[in-house]
Amino acid sequence: MKNENTSIVGAGLVGSLLSIYLAKRGHNVTIYERRADMRRNRISAGKSINLALSDRGWRGLAGVGISDEIKKVAIAMKGRMIHAVDGKINFQPYGKDEQAIYSVSRGGLNCVLMDLAEKNGVKINFNEKCTSIDLRNNISHFENSETGKNSTINSDKTFGTDGAFSAARLQMQLSTDKFNYQQFYLEHGYKELCIPPTPSGDFAMEQNALHIWPRGSFMMIALPNLDKSFTCTLFFPFEGEHSFASLNTKEKMLDFFKKTFPDAVALMPTLEADYFNNPASSLVTVKCFPWSFEDKLLLLGDAAHAIVPFYGQGMNCGFEDCVVLNELMEKYTDDWTTIFKKFETLRKPDGDAIADLAVSNFVEMRDRVGDPKFLLQKKIEARFSTKYPDKWIPLYTMVTYSPQLRYSTALKEGNKQEAIMQKIMNLPGIEEKWESEEIEKEILRLL
Repeated sequence: MKNENTSIVGAGLVGSLLSIYLAKRGHNVTIYERRADMRRNRISAGKSINLALSDRGWRGLAGVGISDEIKKVAIAMKGRMIHAVDGKINFQPYGKDEQAIYSVSRGGLNCVLMDLAEKNGVKINFNEKCTSIDLRNNISHFENSETGKNSTINSDKTFGTDGAFSAARLQMQLSTDKFNYQQFYLEHGYKELCIPPTPSGDFAMEQNALHIWPRGSFMMIALPNLDKSFTCTLFFPFEGEHSFASLNTKEKMLDFFKKTFPDAVALMPTLEADYFNNPASSLVTVKCFPWSFEDKLLLLGDAAHAIVPFYGQGMNCGFEDCVVLNELMEKYTDDWTTIFKKFETLRKPDGDAIADLAVSNFVEMRDRVGDPKFLLQKKIEARFSTKYPDKWIPLYTMVTYSPQLRYSTALKEGNKQEAIMQKIMNLPGIEEKWESEEIEKEILRLL
């Protein structure tokens, strides 16, 4: 591997991890980040304060030797805890006993990755906003938000990991021919709320679960934090009868929450302040192609494929990008034209697949998880999968616990399985005979 000067635009989770992979391969890496250094300023990363790490993400962290360190500050969530309006709760395990996703601090993980990057010789420049990139000559222009100073950077390679509203991607749109770009906003937004620890300093709810309050057209979720609080996220329409726009007074908001999330409200002493002080943020999916320009620039993570958070795979998918790129660097060494083309050709179908899966999982989480028929379907699938593991892997398991399977493969198999299960669920008397040999044989026949 030639000793190349490599620039990365964006020091978020993916950019920081990528820099470590590149530095370990002998690159001189400099990251340019538009925000201040969160390690010094204790600022949030700009998004939700905790994330769900699963097997694809762990694989990315293991590749730079820090998975064990992160696991020490992660909380295992072994399933969904469903909260009904009447206060009843129902636990739905994600998979087998040892399978879990892990709640981690976004900012905490980002800080660890930046520290490790610097230990590996990466230089990180903060408060540097990318204003433009001359793609053909690989010259990037930055403006410092503190000093107003403009700088011009020459690089051998540039990687754009600067998120859903990427400046690097915008340059591809503005400067190249036949660049395809689509973005889709959900009519729902999200707002962060909080359930603090109990007066005695303990978790107010079961700590090893992702809590969901499914309410049909909207929902609230909660993930545990190390300080024994829960970060709650309300996914709610921007407009309409029940929406951020309609809940515009203290009385309206509290009345709605008490009727809709009664067990949660009792645990949320700062609800009013959180609701009216925290912004309602939008949810966007971005699809684009190509992701590279010659052998000079490559987009990764949200810059290439921003997705909504309902499969908990945004970070995990971005970390998997780093793993796949590292494998291609191992195989093709200095042939960057081949590396970039192979990367985008491999990952584009997977980025599209997880984007579509994430949107469809929103419907499942806010609506179907409380439906008895859906729960029966999941029981039938789990029973059949246990008996015939070589013939049926549940979709959630394929996406979350099977990093050897591509997202695009999971989507294809999941669609096939769903078509089979719709036929099974429409069989007369399925509620009584779901555990019978007859149902088992019918699934085998349909396979």
